[in-house]
Amino acid sequence: MNILYIDHYAGSVRHGMEFRPYYMAREWTRLGHTVTILAADYSHLRRENPVITKDFTTEFVDGIPYTWVKTSPYHGNGPGRARNILQFVEKVNRRAETLAQELSPDAVIASSTYPFDIYPARNIARRRGAVLVYEIHDLWPMTPMVLGNLPPWNPVMAVMQKAEDAAFRDADRVISLLPAANRHMEERAFKTGVGKEQIEKKFCYIPNGVIPEEGGAALPKQHTELLSQLRREDKFILLYAGGHARSNDLFNLLRSAKLLDDSFATVLAGDGIEKPALQLQVKKDGIKNVYFLPSVEKRCVPALLEKADALYFGAKKCRLYAYGMSPNKLYDYMLAAKPVIYAVEAANDPVGTSGCGLSVAASDPKAVAEAVKRLRDTPVEERIKMGEQGRAYVLKHHNYPMLAQRFLSAIHKEGR
Repeated sequence: MNILYIDHYAGSVRHGMEFRPYYMAREWTRLGHTVTILAADYSHLRRENPVITKDFTTEFVDGIPYTWVKTSPYHGNGPGRARNILQFVEKVNRRAETLAQELSPDAVIASSTYPFDIYPARNIARRRGAVLVYEIHDLWPMTPMVLGNLPPWNPVMAVMQKAEDAAFRDADRVISLLPAANRHMEERAFKTGVGKEQIEKKFCYIPNGVIPEEGGAALPKQHTELLSQLRREDKFILLYAGGHARSNDLFNLLRSAKLLDDSFATVLAGDGIEKPALQLQVKKDGIKNVYFLPSVEKRCVPALLEKADALYFGAKKCRLYAYGMSPNKLYDYMLAAKPVIYAVEAANDPVGTSGCGLSVAASDPKAVAEAVKRLRDTPVEERIKMGEQGRAYVLKHHNYPMLAQRFLSAIHKEGR
């Protein structure tokens, strides 16, 4: 089967996030399928962006053809990012006939945060009679409406809503990283005309996953020295590893650290738009037991997580999470076999389900601090058991070879 995977932000182990297209394509290629990833050359998520001089430049990454579309760089979520998105969608749509002829796809996947890429994906799929797949990462425009307090009649939100409705209506399959996104599809049924029976045929939940054999790279010297020093001082190390974004509720983590004494160390490893403000807050509040480290490449993540006693995952209270979450970093945490403090209120709770840590209220620093103390006082053998339960769970439910097979089964499912 020929698969065209359209993901504006697609990355790889070399480029950095997003990883899902890379891992899916790698597994499908191993199974004998032909996969082309179509992505923008600039993404704020990647650690390293490709350097190209012309549109639709193809580069092979670990045997997978990536076709890069030239777009403008940007910072933040302002007009620059909007221009970048529109450039990508317009260029791919304009080239739809050529892409359909050259790639002859049997399946076309529109996989991105925003819904506009359903238009070029639909255009290409219709020209080849291919299965059209819409892959949900986040619910847009609901996400910017909720987080940005924007009304549905905002022109940009209205245009996004029209695109999402078109995706729900026209896609043959809707693959979601969110376990309860089908509820949102049902809520939009009055506009899309897609009834519950059709939703059941179209919808399939396929979360993010892990690759157990990834890793093996040594930590940078800065990380090794700090974490080794904290270990020598017999600190209980609570680690957060990931993007420093507002959605991860890291100010809540700082407030919890302030409630702990110097026998605890809270380490934040990563980068992001919120990092300077977090560092300033630590300085302003005189918090002595919080430490910051730069991000590391994905191959170093297992070595980083191994140095911690416990791992933190948090998110602000938000009605978006009523549809669930599928966070990469949480599955990496569980794969590392470390106990996790899960400060989230969502439709799904892998930590509670697997027994791999403690689930506490979101945005409650006292609850996080109490959970850290509780884990510190838990016998090491029990903490090891927690970690092992998390690893067993994620290997059973979130390994990419299995997820890739499920994705293929969804594409081939009867009832287009």
